[in-house]
Amino acid sequence: MNSAEQVTHAEHPSAEVVVEVDSCATEDAHAVFSALRTTFVSDRPADDVPEEVPGPGATVWTATVDVTDLRAEAEPRPLREPVIVNIQGGYWAVARLRQGLASAFAVRVLGTAAGDQEQEVQLRLETRR
Repeated sequence: MNSAEQVTHAEHPSAEVVVEVDSCATEDAHAVFSALRTTFVSDRPADDVPEEVPGPGATVWTATVDVTDLRAEAEPRPLREPVIVNIQGGYWAVARLRQGLASAFAVRVLGTAAGDQEQEVQLRLETRR
């Protein structure tokens, strides 16, 4: 573990990241949230399985993830197709969440929007080969 990984929550009070997943199969959304729940504390309970909402428009599933403590490394998870994930939070928290996702998926940054204290990042997740 390097010194950047040993940083405490007190030094980075903005340890929560908002995660949005949309326009994908419910199984893929579940795989993403399950990997996050394995790695970090999430507001989505373990038995919470994303469901498609009938009607016009896209269904967006969200979670708030606290990346303060690394619980366990998630095993690689298969996806039916690539999943686009939008994450928003403090710089340290967003970077830590990306690292956590990388244990379960191949992660590619599609774009970023930077602010003074926070950033928003769009990721493309794929099955690790």
